[in-house]
Amino acid sequence: MKSLAESFQLVRQQIAEDCTRAERSPESVALLAVSKTRSTDEIRAAAATGQTAFGENYLQEALDKIEALSDLPLEWHFIGPIQSNKTRPIAENFHWVHSVDRLKIAERLSNQRPHYATDLNICIQVNISAEAQKAGCSVEELPELARAIAALPKICLRGLMVIPEATVDDQLLRTRFRQTAELLESLKPEIPTLDTLSMGMSGDLDAAIAEGSTMVRVGTALFGPRIARN
Repeated sequence: MKSLAESFQLVRQQIAEDCTRAERSPESVALLAVSKTRSTDEIRAAAATGQTAFGENYLQEALDKIEALSDLPLEWHFIGPIQSNKTRPIAENFHWVHSVDRLKIAERLSNQRPHYATDLNICIQVNISAEAQKAGCSVEELPELARAIAALPKICLRGLMVIPEATVDDQLLRTRFRQTAELLESLKPEIPTLDTLSMGMSGDLDAAIAEGSTMVRVGTALFGPRIARN
């Protein structure tokens, strides 16, 4: 069984190799370690490898970890679904939010971000595959939503996040990721803060990096199979 340090080394090596194939610099892709269901000891061990950015899906679990690990200089990303009544603790405790798909949520995060905190980095989740059961704004809704969010105080609109349909078709995945990259480029003239494509997970890193991902969200390949929540 690989150690946690070995797993992080292997994933970083994979990212570097994927970047080389795509003729990109490895430094152009950030690794977000998805630490949902993982213990604070595991996160400390990951931090000891140099990892600083961690993604969490479940709010209360995340808040407990943020408090327990407050002695470490970590960057916390909320990547799960957002309920309107849970926006305040997200606005108060996280550095990034990847899963905003409605203006109402963005407005609440903006209003509830503490005045002393830096602007909250936001990615809009786009339902790039137009799946009925999946969260995210539609491609058609994106331009208007992006303009509205970019105008909010205490918010910095940084990019787009996608989770394409589950498929073994690498070309389809690449098409979805390419469509997302093109959407970002189309918005940049109006919104110059846009610089982030949050796309690619353990099973599709190569396709995402080939099409321009700047932040990959990796859990299983780093920590092993997901632990069931009680």
